[in-house]
Amino acid sequence: MARILGVGIATLDIINTVSAYPPEDAEVRATSQRLARGGNATNTLVVLSQLGHESHWAGTLAREPDAEHILHDLASFHVDTSHCWQLEHGKVPTSYVSLNKQNGSRTIVHYRDLPEYDFAHFRHIDLHRYHWLHFEGRNVDETRMMLAHAKAVAPAVPRSLEVEKPRPNIESLFSEVDILLFSHAYARTKGFDEAEAFLRKMALLAPDATLVSAWGEQGAYALHQGDFIASPAHPPAKIVDTLGAGDTFNAGIINARLAECDWPTALEAANRLAGRKIGLVGFAGLA
Repeated sequence: MARILGVGIATLDIINTVSAYPPEDAEVRATSQRLARGGNATNTLVVLSQLGHESHWAGTLAREPDAEHILHDLASFHVDTSHCWQLEHGKVPTSYVSLNKQNGSRTIVHYRDLPEYDFAHFRHIDLHRYHWLHFEGRNVDETRMMLAHAKAVAPAVPRSLEVEKPRPNIESLFSEVDILLFSHAYARTKGFDEAEAFLRKMALLAPDATLVSAWGEQGAYALHQGDFIASPAHPPAKIVDTLGAGDTFNAGIINARLAECDWPTALEAANRLAGRKIGLVGFAGLA
């Protein structure tokens, strides 16, 4: 069992399942609704906890009722929240999700009203206690300071960075980590529809890192020490819920590398885990 610290966001997700995604200016009924705890880093930690690791979260919450739902959910998966920065005022990040029952796709509207986790809080964490540090690629200036601090005080602890969306100057973080986990959506925003070309381009910004990208039904790819590696997807018989599939894939990569799997094996394991996730509602029962 490894001790893992994840730095990023936790949200309250309000998920409406619809028979088909509605056109603009339409009024439709949801077939079901549920409240769930979301957020990329916390999703990854919840999966890692189910895989037997000790998961710790560093992020921000407000002291208000919706935060209690988030904290209760994390506690149910044994995710430690002692590094949480809890503000006296504000609203927890909320995501309004339309989940298409036909194909499991999801469309999300985010509301954000809290400051991001910052270096002033991160610098007090004893990083030597951890076997892995995982960061969301957000709040770039503060994250850069966190990564530089981690590299200086605990250089032997692997650092991974999830790159989900293009953010101003996010590329300045790439050379500070050991593993870059790119979303397919990020590659598309950079004008790439072919994984190898994308990863080789990104490798120019992080020549010492291993680069990984999940591409949905096409599977996943990695670039490790110049070698391009491909692994097929493992979809379930029926796609139920794609929300958090990428976060689950990232957890699979971290888990496999902590087990000292080689990169082809790690991609295969992460693809299988993500495939199981999209056949389930939520995250319970993944292990």
